[in-house]
Amino acid sequence: MNKFIYPQKYDITVIGAGHAGCEAALICSKLGLQTILITQNLDTIAQMSCNPSIGGVGKGQIVKEIDALGGIMGINTDKSALNYHMLNTSRGPAVRSPRAQCDKKLYHLNMKFALEEAENLRIIQDEAQELWLEGSCLKGIKSARNVFYESKAVIITSGTFLKGIIHIGHFSFPGGRYNDPPSSSLSDSISQAGVKRGRLKTGTPMRLNGRTIDFSLCEKQAPDSPAEPFSVFTDKEKLNSRIFLPCWITRTEKETAEIISKNLSSGALYGGKISSLGPRYCPSIEDKIVKFPHHETHHIFLEPEGFQTLEYYVNGLSTSLSEETQTLIVKSIPALKNAQIIRPGYAIEYDYFDPQNLDFTLESKIIPGLYLAGQVNGTTGYEEAAAQGLMAGINACLKIKREEPLILKRHEAYIGVMIDDLITKGVDEPYRMFTSRAEHRLMMRQDNADIRLSEIAFKIGALHKNLYSSFKAYLKVYEEASKNKKNIKEILGPWRAENAYLAAKNDAEYCAYIERSKKEIEKAKVLEKVSIPHDFDYGKIKELSNEAKQKLSRLKPKNLSDASRIPGLTLAEIQFLWVIINKKRGADEKGN
Repeated sequence: MNKFIYPQKYDITVIGAGHAGCEAALICSKLGLQTILITQNLDTIAQMSCNPSIGGVGKGQIVKEIDALGGIMGINTDKSALNYHMLNTSRGPAVRSPRAQCDKKLYHLNMKFALEEAENLRIIQDEAQELWLEGSCLKGIKSARNVFYESKAVIITSGTFLKGIIHIGHFSFPGGRYNDPPSSSLSDSISQAGVKRGRLKTGTPMRLNGRTIDFSLCEKQAPDSPAEPFSVFTDKEKLNSRIFLPCWITRTEKETAEIISKNLSSGALYGGKISSLGPRYCPSIEDKIVKFPHHETHHIFLEPEGFQTLEYYVNGLSTSLSEETQTLIVKSIPALKNAQIIRPGYAIEYDYFDPQNLDFTLESKIIPGLYLAGQVNGTTGYEEAAAQGLMAGINACLKIKREEPLILKRHEAYIGVMIDDLITKGVDEPYRMFTSRAEHRLMMRQDNADIRLSEIAFKIGALHKNLYSSFKAYLKVYEEASKNKKNIKEILGPWRAENAYLAAKNDAEYCAYIERSKKEIEKAKVLEKVSIPHDFDYGKIKELSNEAKQKLSRLKPKNLSDASRIPGLTLAEIQFLWVIINKKRGADEKGN
């Protein structure tokens, strides 16, 4: 096969057009860099492979942060949503989380159009097969058609496609998603370059024909009225002029559990075909029955997949059991007694790469210029993937521009918590965001994401400078409301004054706790100031355990704050490090 070097050279190549890839490609193009997005299939851009929803506990906060940083997920959700629901409204504002069901086809089409009309961005249907390396230098990628695409940086956002295998009962076949082929060579290419990889799994439930569901036996879950948009750039009145659809709730029966228990061997998970770990917080129905036998029944949420379809997603019945068993399960639930399965549930196993091999910018420590984002880093969820894609794109651009990287701290954003968790702790199961992961969640609410992060977005160019005066006016409203001043004028533009009032109100309500968090943050900054030389030899420190030496040598933390968050390191070991680093620094200064 003849080698063809693509005639145009790019600044950035993005591999994969899922939720991570779309955010990465769009932010790179917005920041003015010539970008190419390569995907196996243009007709599955931003495909909602599992639940057609955006947001949820912790996840909704991430979407708000993506919006505040100039990303597109919130905007696209508002264009495609068919049901809005604010979770945890009976609890405090720190854990209130927005969620929306989307029309999955609309979501795909709206995102595809956004990519097509973006300046500085080329999208092309092809399959990335290998990294294009010359020695240790990353030049770009080679495609399955033997086309070489040259760029200064490559962002891999391959989702579940790397050596993906789909399981339905004992029937298995290669696939990155049902009816989509896997990417078999790219994983080997990255691994052969020295990046450690592993294996994870996830799954999805069956889909039903809504015409065959008895909704009279279900509890109706009406959409919020009025609906609160995800994006500050969405017109709230226009959004609420639309007609939304309800979701529905039912439950499994005792008979359901009996059917599953009798037929566990028919599935891939308990039948021995799958050995990799799946997401603990999104278990399959067979896992629920085995691990929680004291629960006789389990909630099932019936969620519409679009305005122009009767297909329903069966949230709560994720499974890799045989089709015969899936049919019995569905018929055991009264509301679904006559329901027709139109797509069976399945599990998928896939390769991922150890996120501890990444820097906090999501750039590989092993292959400079290579960035990884999304499920390829061991996470699960559209929102987690999109946030990583956004951050990888921003940092690839900033590196090419020779500007300082953007690394969000744990007290600044849920995105910062997630990336810090991935880099310092690694994963042994698919990582999912929850509000409980954030120590400073009272400061990082969904109502103040723009106040926390949009200034950064303006600084790097991710939000158009013409909007800056409107944003500053919004901040003034927030500051004045925080001081309890009256007669504040409404502001014009996308930042709505009522949001500023809400953020100020919540800050005031929890001011004592927020002040405590700020003091803890200041204490942590002391550790951040104690930098650790990149070539520091931990092996010579006898006070460190062998486990600590190995972890520190592999992860190479930049400062004591990073080191303190590595699992397994004790407070005493951190203190020993502090003393030794200060002694070494003093000796170096005397030597000079």
